[in-house]
Amino acid sequence: MIETIVPPEAAPVALAELRAFLRIDGAEGDAALAAQLRIATEMCEGFIGAPLLERTLRETLSTRAEWQALSVAPVRAVTAVHALSPGGSDVALAPEAYSIDIDAGGRGWMRCLSGAGRVAVTYIAGSAGDWNAVPEPVRHGILRLAAHLRMDGDGQPPAAVTALWRPWRVMRLDAGAVR
Repeated sequence: MIETIVPPEAAPVALAELRAFLRIDGAEGDAALAAQLRIATEMCEGFIGAPLLERTLRETLSTRAEWQALSVAPVRAVTAVHALSPGGSDVALAPEAYSIDIDAGGRGWMRCLSGAGRVAVTYIAGSAGDWNAVPEPVRHGILRLAAHLRMDGDGQPPAAVTALWRPWRVMRLDAGAVR
């Protein structure tokens, strides 16, 4: 199970930028436009297979002696590891009770050296520290998809959008992998 502790702050494309792209004057319909930007951003993250902006996540893993992959990448840092009791309380594990590794591809790995049943790993994952660091073709694809959705698109990104995103797509065949 993964939960977002600290979500991204804002959308990668400003509402005013979408309004200008669609040639809409005034703030009428801003709620719908903002929703389309959120949907387009989520579809982008789903397509490329990584969160665009760094966010703090907490993932629950069963403890095993072998290495386990964290579900979201790229991992920037692991900030805490807690043992979870059956009652739901958690206790910080001493650093010697677990091992953490982040490989060259940004994949986070964890193994528990203690006998705890389940652990919660808190970590920061995402491709960019702020929206200005998101590549311009990715941002433009989000803008175009939001406009496509506004014009009653079928819910699938058009080929022009996926062509913009494809260079940043990460394919993972080893979800839940063990080293």
